Order: sequence, then C-alpha cells, then structure tokens
Amino acid sequence: MIETIIDRCAAKGLRMTDQRRTIAAALEESDDHPDVDELFARASARDPRISLATVYRTVKLFEESGILEKVDFGDGRARYEDAEREHHDHLIDLKTGDVIEFVDPEIEALQEKIAAKLGYRLTGHKMELYGVPLKKR
Repeated sequence: MIETIIDRCAAKGLRMTDQRRTIAAALEESDDHPDVDELFARASARDPRISLATVYRTVKLFEESGILEKVDFGDGRARYEDAEREHHDHLIDLKTGDVIEFVDPEIEALQEKIAAKLGYRLTGHKMELYGVPLKKR
C-alpha cells in the first residue's frame, strides 16, 4: 500500500500541479470527512489562488482514480475520505452531524458469518449507523 495521496497520484500517472498537491495535502491532514466546500476552505488557506472549480475537478479526478472515496451520510453533502484508509465503519449523530469512526471485531465476524451462511465470501462492505445520543452531552 502506497502511503500518501500524492504518492498514489504519481503511481497512477496523474499530473500533479502545485494546486493538486495543495489539495492532496489538505486531504492528507483531514481526520474528518470534508465536503468540497470544507476542502476548498482548507486548500485556499494554504494557497489563495485555488478556485472552488479546481477543487471540484481535483476531487472528481481523485475519486475516478480510486484515490478518494465519496461517502454520503444522508445530509445532502457528498463527503470524501482516503480510499486506502484502514477499514472502519461510521456512526452518524443525527443531532450534531458528528461522524464517529469505529471498528468492532464482533460485527466484522458476524458479517463474515452471515455472508458464509448465505453462500458468499465477503470482499468488502460499508456500514453506516445513524442515531441520537442516549444522554445529553
């Protein structure tokens, strides 16, 4: 697995302009799931010459190249995360919009068991749980 988004872009033969590098660096440093507007704000803070259109085109290119993955948490915003991040599932707080990443070995094992019971071998999955906090924070 190639470590950085910039390295993966190079490995796929994508031409990396300074602006694409800036956008890739902003993605690398994201520990959340930014939408294009959030990514534009982060990238333009580094380089004010970057336009929103450039961010849209770059995100589309990275997605089509398998570098980024689009995620939709039901709030009408397409968000993005590194396609090669470690596997994880999502719990979306419907009150705040917070996205909590988690991995649960029991859930993973159960999914494998269900697939096998139905005559399949899992090759991947996505799980998104939606909820509200039981207690006020």
